[in-house]
Amino acid sequence: MASLQESLNKFKQQQGKVQSTLTSIASRPERLQHINSIRKSPVGAQIKRVIDLLFDTRKAFTAEQINEACYVDIHNNKAVFDSLRNNPKVRYEGKYFSYKSKHDLKHKEDLLRLVRKFPEGIAVIDLKDAYTTIMEDLQAMKAGGLIWLLSNFDSQEDIAYPNDPRVLLKVDDDLKQFFRGIELPRDMIDIEKDLQKNGMKPATNTARRRAMAQVHGIAPKSKAKKKQRDISKRTKLTNAHLPELFRNLNVP
Repeated sequence: MASLQESLNKFKQQQGKVQSTLTSIASRPERLQHINSIRKSPVGAQIKRVIDLLFDTRKAFTAEQINEACYVDIHNNKAVFDSLRNNPKVRYEGKYFSYKSKHDLKHKEDLLRLVRKFPEGIAVIDLKDAYTTIMEDLQAMKAGGLIWLLSNFDSQEDIAYPNDPRVLLKVDDDLKQFFRGIELPRDMIDIEKDLQKNGMKPATNTARRRAMAQVHGIAPKSKAKKKQRDISKRTKLTNAHLPELFRNLNVP
């Protein structure tokens, strides 16, 4: 009885292998057609296919491994080989191809060191392909107060700035003049509206505070004027070269 069961099991295994072989043979024409369409596609399309493979895996591939992975035959297509070897996004060393980012960064510490070398800011688009988790690291460093991430109004691209008090920033005179010429609204409600319009959350809510004050019958506070303090002879006079300070001197 046991031998009969073993024979049945072997028969089922053989049937499975036969079915797998038949399926492979049936799908072979479609697979060959797919490979052929890739190899006849424009050079640019084949280059993109290889670069996507290198970017997604971040591994080094030989020409044979690339052929197996994405069906681009580099050996038998000189145009593809030359374009790939000279592509700025591809590093070619000996017989290996790998992805080449603009900045050679491996982890968060490398990223922070690089950002601190650019006190006037570095575009995030030049950083985002360095390694797979770089965007998460940028957000983490922003949350930790290590960097600033601000948008460029011209291109709507994020710029990373170091948040380091030791870094000396050079500010253009035009920007200084523009900043000093900004006239803030006199009403805090208008200031809060401007902050919200620019995507920032105000720390105060003046409209709500005023509404609550009216409900409880609290009159708005008026700023008390400070009484001017006269200079008496008991004041230590150390600025004798500024006579206007001593016009109100009360001498008994």
